[in-house]
Amino acid sequence: MMSLSGKVAIVTGAAQGLGYAIVRAYAEAGMKITLIDVQAARLEQVAAELRGLGADCLPVAADLSDAAATQAAVDQALAHYGTPHVLVHNAALLVERSMLEVELAAWQKEVNIILQAAFILSKAVWQPMIDAGGGSIVYLSSGSGIKGFLKEVAYCPGKHGQEGLMKVLAMEGQPFNIAVNSITPGAPINTPMSDSNYNDELKKRWVDPALLTPAFLHLAGIDASVFTGQRLDAWALSQSLARES
Repeated sequence: MMSLSGKVAIVTGAAQGLGYAIVRAYAEAGMKITLIDVQAARLEQVAAELRGLGADCLPVAADLSDAAATQAAVDQALAHYGTPHVLVHNAALLVERSMLEVELAAWQKEVNIILQAAFILSKAVWQPMIDAGGGSIVYLSSGSGIKGFLKEVAYCPGKHGQEGLMKVLAMEGQPFNIAVNSITPGAPINTPMSDSNYNDELKKRWVDPALLTPAFLHLAGIDASVFTGQRLDAWALSQSLARES
């Protein structure tokens, strides 16, 4: 793995939860970070906090359910910092609705944040990463990426689609040294989205998202020569890295 100091990252869903934990870890590692989130005020607070740590960061408020807004956000990131070594697409929306309850616009919003944004962001950094000799793209997955859950009529298809995109791009990216992987938390995590959707039993076992950040630091420093096309477990990988350090 390379040193992360001075390397560039783009992280979505950066204003809270796991995304916040990731950007905080990247800032402490000396990375330059574009923070993308729909929550503009909260995003500015996070940016101020990171700058207080000495970090170089760019907050970009954007609704990732909107294709034009997503493209504009990643274009701004590329114009400001140049090619990222790592793109982490963490942003997602989960609103539990049955098939009888969900409307098309709501279904599209969830799927677009998860899958459409993954495509637009990856497409934007693809040629720059090729020109730079490689990079790392990471999609946040979950159990919903491989099996179904009641009332996840939009979230499950979005996550399943994201897993498929990862597999295809991993094959296409390998000749260019671009690693493309998905990663699931691997443990219940204490985040605002989890708080809205976890039952009481899961909340008894949830952990601080910061405990998962060693996995994301590791993924920020790899390319396809290390591994690609994998579905990783952030909790297990973080614990393994901690034992090795």
